[in-house]
Amino acid sequence: MSENRKDVAARHEAVCKNFSRIVDGVRDWSAPTPVEGWQAVDVVRHLVEWSRGMFGSVEGVTFGQIGSVDADPADVWRHHCEQMQMLLENSKADNLVLENEHFGKQPLVDAVANYYVPDVFMHSWDLATATGQESGLDSAICHQMLEGMEKQEEMLRSSGQFGTRQPVADDASSEQRLAAFIGRDPYWAPPAE
Repeated sequence: MSENRKDVAARHEAVCKNFSRIVDGVRDWSAPTPVEGWQAVDVVRHLVEWSRGMFGSVEGVTFGQIGSVDADPADVWRHHCEQMQMLLENSKADNLVLENEHFGKQPLVDAVANYYVPDVFMHSWDLATATGQESGLDSAICHQMLEGMEKQEEMLRSSGQFGTRQPVADDASSEQRLAAFIGRDPYWAPPAE
């Protein structure tokens, strides 16, 4: 069953609002992150570039110019987020179909709901942790996402998009468990200066 576009738009708006709050709190875009080899700016670059590449390839989708991530990551993120939101709020999106070698053929709205919104959600932890901020992630959503991902663990691991699942303490939060599942050290902290 396909996702309801208005529900996806509402989820996207909420997840992006939280990520935008974190973006606005970044003071050092070169800060290392829990993703090996990435700086804070690379989190924004990843979210912007893969989504615009994938969804922009759909016939009927045109994104406006947003500038350079390196020049102004926060401004680029804001414009990108606005354009994704406009796409989801447009009823024409109901008829758009994504064809992708990795995901097959599916409604665009479903692809945004299944891949992009969760990616923004999970990378919120990376950017917040890298920059000493609260992630703002809802523990119930973390738990729900983890349950869903555990059911497809073999497929997810074979995609190459996730690292090795990391160990967690018995009393780990649902946020820490989700981070560990996707291959992050849930106890990672920025290096001491």
